[in-house]
Amino acid sequence: MKTLIAAYSGVLRGTGSSILSALQDLFSITWLNRSKVEKQLQIISVLQWVLSFLVLGVACSVILMYTFCTDCWLIAVLYFTWLVFDWNTPKKGGRRSQWVRNWAVWRYFRDYFPIQYPSPGRFPLTSGFPKTHNLLTTRNYIFGYHPHGIMGLGAFCNFSTEATEVSKKFPGIRPYLATLAGNFRMPVLREYLMSGGICPVNRDTIDYLLSKNGSGNAIIIVVGGAAESLSSMPGKNAVTLRNRKGFVKLALRHGADLVPTYSFGENEVYKQIIFEEGSWGRWVQKKFQKYIGFAPCIFHGRGFFSSDTWGLVPYSKPITTVVGEPITIPKLEHPTQQDIDLYHSMYMESLVKLFDKHKTKFGLPETEVLEVN
Repeated sequence: MKTLIAAYSGVLRGTGSSILSALQDLFSITWLNRSKVEKQLQIISVLQWVLSFLVLGVACSVILMYTFCTDCWLIAVLYFTWLVFDWNTPKKGGRRSQWVRNWAVWRYFRDYFPIQYPSPGRFPLTSGFPKTHNLLTTRNYIFGYHPHGIMGLGAFCNFSTEATEVSKKFPGIRPYLATLAGNFRMPVLREYLMSGGICPVNRDTIDYLLSKNGSGNAIIIVVGGAAESLSSMPGKNAVTLRNRKGFVKLALRHGADLVPTYSFGENEVYKQIIFEEGSWGRWVQKKFQKYIGFAPCIFHGRGFFSSDTWGLVPYSKPITTVVGEPITIPKLEHPTQQDIDLYHSMYMESLVKLFDKHKTKFGLPETEVLEVN
C-alpha cells in the first residue's frame, strides 16, 4: 500500500523518477515474482490432473444424473444418447486431439517435477526422455512401463502429451497409453482421456490397435498395475512382473516388438501407508483390486500452499524415463507357453539391464538392485 501511495505522490509532484522507482518496487513484491508465479502455475497444472484422475469421472456422473431431474434434462438426454452411440470408440483408439496434447498446461506439468531425460553422453538433464533407439514405422510396439507408482505420472506426461515431444523423438509412431477400462464408462472423463491418446487396457482394444490400425502404433502398458502401486514408496525400486505374461502373449500373437521402459523417481513423488500382508487394510485393497480393478491407496503429497503440509499435490521430485532397446518379436498366431516364457524372460533380463545401466546416473548406488516380483 505504501508503494502505491508513493507512486501517487510522485504523480502529484510531477516527478517521473518517483513513479519509475515506485513501479520497480511494486513489481519486486513477492507475490508478483515471476519465478514464484511460474511455480504456482506448475502446481495448479499438476493438481488439475490429479483431481481429474481421482474425482472427475464420479463428479460428472453425479452431475449428469442430477441434470436429468432439472429443467436442463434435454442436455443430459442428448449427451447420454450420444454416449450410447459412441460407446465403442475408446476400443478403437479413441479420438486423440493434437490441440489438447499440446496445451501449455502440460509443459508446466512437466517442469514441476521436472520430468526429464538424459541427453546422450552428457549431463545435466533436459526435459523429456531419451531417444536411445529408432523405432520403425513399419512395426508395432508394446512398451512395458515400470514402475506404476501411485498414478503413473511419468507415463502420462511422456506419452499422453507433447510436453516431452514424443512425436519428434519417434516420428511416425502413435503412442497409446492404456489404462483401466472403467474410466471410459464415466462421462466427460472418457473424452478427456481419449483426447490425450489414452485407451482401455483390454484385449479387444489392443487387438484392434495391433491388427486393424496399420503400423507405427505403440501401446504403453503399465505392466505392474494396481498390485504394483500397493508397494510404491520412496526409495524402493521394485516391479511386479514375474507372473505378468499376458502382454508378451499379445505381442507374440501380433508380432509387436517389446520395449522395456523404466522411470527413475516415479515412486518418489508420493508417500503411502503400506499395509502388511495379512492385515485388514491389505485385505480390503486386494478385494478392490480383484472385483473393481484398482486398489485404493492411502497416500499423500504436499499441500497446495506449502511443501511442509500434507495434500494431494505430488512432491517435486525428478522423474526420468529411460526407454530400452526394442526386443524383436516374431508373429505366432498360437504361441505356446514355452514361447511366452522365453520372450518373457528376455524382457525381464532387458529391463534389469536397462535399470543397471542408468541407475548411478540418477543418484542410486552401484549396489542398488531392481526387485522383480
